[in-house]
Amino acid sequence: MILLPLENSIRAKMRTQGVPLSEWNLSINYGIKTGCNDAFIITTEKRNELIATDPKSAEIIRPILRGRDINRYQYSFANLWLIFLPWHFPLQNDVSITGSSKEAEEMFAFSYPAVYNHLLSYKPQLSKRNKAETGIRYEWYALQRWGAKYWNEFFKQKIVYREISDAMNACLVDAGYMLNNKCYLITGEHLLYILSFINSKLFTKIVLPQANTTGGKGESFLKEISLILPSEKTEEELSKLYNLRQEGYSVDEDIEKIFCSLYELTDEETKFIME
Repeated sequence: MILLPLENSIRAKMRTQGVPLSEWNLSINYGIKTGCNDAFIITTEKRNELIATDPKSAEIIRPILRGRDINRYQYSFANLWLIFLPWHFPLQNDVSITGSSKEAEEMFAFSYPAVYNHLLSYKPQLSKRNKAETGIRYEWYALQRWGAKYWNEFFKQKIVYREISDAMNACLVDAGYMLNNKCYLITGEHLLYILSFINSKLFTKIVLPQANTTGGKGESFLKEISLILPSEKTEEELSKLYNLRQEGYSVDEDIEKIFCSLYELTDEETKFIME
């Protein structure tokens, strides 16, 4: 990748200052892969129908956002819901289960009959998912990938950004929203500070192009990014600007100035970023 002298100068400053995100108290993960969206992602109308038939259905139906619902500093809920079923549900906490569990299926059918019958109509399609795995590692009615090691991160406030886009298009998402596999999520400390940084022009112009050389915008890419730890004053300033944005004010220039100042960019370098 051929860089302008100014870009090289700025990148050098960013590489030598700060702390890699791999050393921050953060968790960076991928959204859920259903293996059959038609079966697991349902409309509000279908959700209400399942709950009307069996009120317990509400326990396993969660709001979901897709990559297309994520935009810079905001998201749009499309009134879609995920039937959230881990492998071996409802015995997902039984570590002795190593393959598809008939006992789990029987308990699921008994405890959540409306959802079970809904999925039963998709059984042929569901049974064909990753044929080498079906019947060996998980049950036909379970999600293909449900975040077994990090599912609880979905129930926290998080930064979410799209897997495929020219910019990060990141936003804060409330606790409880599930995400499809076109999204990444970041949970942990200093979220508003990190959000402001990855949505900045400084990040987009200098850091993001590296994603093309590392195979995407996933965990391996983000964890190598060196970011200056924020002072309490900086976080307070960015919090105020974030709130002003929510009220409709234009604050992008103010945010850029904060990060250009943190990295001690020259006037010429700052002008290049702000253009």
